[in-house]
Amino acid sequence: MNGRLERSALSGVLVREVVNFSSFWKSTTFSSTVQPTIYLVAFGFGFGSLVSTVAGYDYVQFVATGTVATGVLFASVFPAMFGTFVKYQFQRTYDAILAAPVDTEELVTAETLWIASRAGVYGSVPLLVGMVFGLDPSWGMLTVPFIGFLAGFGWGACGIMIAGIVKSIDGFSYVSSAILTPLFLVAGTFFPLTELPEWAQVLGQFNPLYHCVQLVRDASFGWQGWADVGHVAVLVGFALLMWRLAIVFLQRRLID
Repeated sequence: MNGRLERSALSGVLVREVVNFSSFWKSTTFSSTVQPTIYLVAFGFGFGSLVSTVAGYDYVQFVATGTVATGVLFASVFPAMFGTFVKYQFQRTYDAILAAPVDTEELVTAETLWIASRAGVYGSVPLLVGMVFGLDPSWGMLTVPFIGFLAGFGWGACGIMIAGIVKSIDGFSYVSSAILTPLFLVAGTFFPLTELPEWAQVLGQFNPLYHCVQLVRDASFGWQGWADVGHVAVLVGFALLMWRLAIVFLQRRLID
């Protein structure tokens, strides 16, 4: 690697992704937006019929803001895992890209930027659905796509890292069941983290999804000052760590 991010290399990979995405954007948009919306409707109106308010919010509003993190997760880590694995293992796309003046660092960075951009857009859909069911719009919600982008960058890089580690595509089942699902369930999406045992609350503080949820809620209902700065700092740290690890592990896999 040359240790530099060349604009021409990044733009070349990004343009390829955009052109390629135009051929399957309908199916991707459907899967990335419908599943979080189903969670919103099922939990918001299922549990919402039993629980009127949670943490001072109407339950539908609580779930609508929390489900943004679900949308970001589904639009980032899963496409990154499967897409990266298929591209280097079956299609040999990365071999062709790296034959051009593009190194692994530029490849991973461009791929992650593209995934994060999609996550920022798709992650905002639950808010729009929530507005239909009574979520009051606010100016702070305009920052949600940027929150989704930041969180999506970290999870997109995480997906690329995982794809660089697993030996077969079946390995993703272990990651989804043992890591992603528990993180998803203890992110404060469907119930407050404060309702969990103390040890689980402490662990939850290290969950990037939790910090994404809190930022979205504060953007929607009112910023909380330094607490939100802390949430942003965690997401930035997670994004930088996953980005560097993704470069390292994908580089090893492509060399092998």
